Amino acid sequence: MFNVTVIKGNDILKYVIKLMIVIIILYIFRRVLYMSLSQNKIQVSRIINENKLTKCLEENISILNQSKENKEEFIKNVEGINPLKIIFKGELNISSYIKKKDINTEVANESKKENEKQNKQEQGDIKHAETGVTTQVIANNVPNKFTNSYHGVQIKNGTDYNLTEEMLTPDITVNNENVLIFHTHTCESYTPSEKFDYQQTGTFRTTDLNYSVVRVGTELTKQLISYNYKVIHDTTYHDWPAYSGSYGRSLETVKNILKENQSTDVVIDLHRDAIGDYSYAPTVKIGEEEASQLMFVIGTDGGGLEHPNWNQNLKFAIKLQEKANELYPGLFKPIILRNSRYNQHLAKGACIIEVGATGNTMDQCLNSMKYLAKVMSEVMK
Repeated sequence: MFNVTVIKGNDILKYVIKLMIVIIILYIFRRVLYMSLSQNKIQVSRIINENKLTKCLEENISILNQSKENKEEFIKNVEGINPLKIIFKGELNISSYIKKKDINTEVANESKKENEKQNKQEQGDIKHAETGVTTQVIANNVPNKFTNSYHGVQIKNGTDYNLTEEMLTPDITVNNENVLIFHTHTCESYTPSEKFDYQQTGTFRTTDLNYSVVRVGTELTKQLISYNYKVIHDTTYHDWPAYSGSYGRSLETVKNILKENQSTDVVIDLHRDAIGDYSYAPTVKIGEEEASQLMFVIGTDGGGLEHPNWNQNLKFAIKLQEKANELYPGLFKPIILRNSRYNQHLAKGACIIEVGATGNTMDQCLNSMKYLAKVMSEVMK
């Protein structure tokens, strides 16, 4: 027995109509999609041709916001690259950054090599101080006063301490692996000379490190390096833009440096005598040249601040000055011992060395560093 399905003509017509509607919808969707893709393709091509893609990227990618040469190089690099890759994967941005970084690294390395070459040349030009030369202190209007002496080393004691023989005996050795030089009063300067003429930014002060006491520190650094010492010369401004609080700021600087260089015993705060008078220029003639006189200023705990190193600091200064008196009599004025601490509690061989005064010239102060370095090289063997 067979089952017979009877299909009416109306039903067939309905099915045909539905099928035609689906086909029409698919056709329309296909045309729209094709036109959209074609339009996008034309638009992308137009953007590339008119360099609008470059302008768009320049607004959003900071690395492209550079010089005209970088833009031209960018345009050259994008030729033949799929713009969708550039946008979505960032390949061009990354490669350009890496390339630029490599170039900068290469330039930095070349600059470093050039600086090292220049430093070697400068070290080759360094002349060490001669010994066995005659010295003569040039008279000035400020007499030297002292209260104590040890084997010819004069000391002006401004504290309540009774300085005994044991306290003055320079039985001290220091680790000379590193020498730290810094400047609490970074902007202190000198009387202008023909070679070192400058515009002052204050009374005997300048922010130009080529004409301040920092330049003197640079000379001492070069001299000590020529004797094979490792020297850290810090040129941080501690007295500018504000003079008040200079010692607090230099304290933080020195503490941070010593954290990285814990074996450093010799810490020199290089100054200029603060007397603001053109007529005061403490000078010694050594051989045929003039050099500014030097002076140690050593702090104690007399002001109430903890300072367990002060006697060691004093012994170190006496040891250096004793050798200076032997080689270049008159190079140093009497040591001044004061109640203030001056950050000298941080190291065993810490001190202030005042190089000349306001009446001295930079030329004289630079000469002094040659003789100071010679003295230090003899003591710190």
